[in-house]
Amino acid sequence: QLQASGGGLVQAGGSLRLSCAASGPMWSINDMGWYHQAPGKQCELVATISSGGITNYADFAKGRFTISRDNAKNTVTLQMNSLRPEDIALYYCNAHIRPCGWLSEFGFWGQGTLVTVSS
Repeated sequence: QLQASGGGLVQAGGSLRLSCAASGPMWSINDMGWYHQAPGKQCELVATISSGGITNYADFAKGRFTISRDNAKNTVTLQMNSLRPEDIALYYCNAHIRPCGWLSEFGFWGQGTLVTVSS
């Protein structure tokens, strides 16, 4: 399972750090990432990071957000700086995990963590 934490309320221009930890018996974790869903909108990718550390960002996240991971701890982190009211959304972590004993990998989701930005 994935357990996310770190959401909250921040003023515009402020920062938040989201973390997500994967637990349970697994053979490997491939890509990890963050997605968000704003009220009344479809979910969209924020950032992803491969097991080798290759990152990919949505245009709105470039230059403001940084994704990182700790493969030894099975965690992924999203550092969000210069937050804007339009960043308000539920943020979900995602990981492609090959569970112990399985040949295939599956996408797992953490519970959403709410980010609110006041103007």
